[in-house]
Amino acid sequence: MGAQLQKAQRSGSRRGRRRARSQPMGEINVTPFVDVMLVLLIVFMVAAPLLTVGVPVELPDTAAQALPDSEEEPLVVTVTAEGEVLIQTTPVAADELVPRLRAIAVERSDNRIFLRADGAIPYETVMQVMGALNAGGFRNIGLVTDPGGPTLDGGDAAQDG
Repeated sequence: MGAQLQKAQRSGSRRGRRRARSQPMGEINVTPFVDVMLVLLIVFMVAAPLLTVGVPVELPDTAAQALPDSEEEPLVVTVTAEGEVLIQTTPVAADELVPRLRAIAVERSDNRIFLRADGAIPYETVMQVMGALNAGGFRNIGLVTDPGGPTLDGGDAAQDG
């Protein structure tokens, strides 16, 4: 990894050949550096998809367009198929939902929140959670769905686009 020594070669007399001096070579061997960088690249490429945080739910399919991104990390409330409510990935009891949301709303500049609800959840449960989100101070509620669902005009969004 360090600089290597190279024998200086002089043309001419025998005397110069006998007294050859070692001089530092000005080139750096970059092969080990490239090897390390390639290994790190592969490690990060493999690890990056594993860093996505989420709770597994079966979202309903719709033909709705995606909402525009904001500069703040989106707040997500999830309702699982078992009826469990989670803020991001933290389970929350039903009676603690509104106070927690109020505390979060005070710290955030954006009042947008995303609701992910399993497709097997009754509509009544989804509406109760939406009412809790509203009571918690979030007025801009986005419902998260999977794209490619029916457009209800006789066609399929997957076939149209």
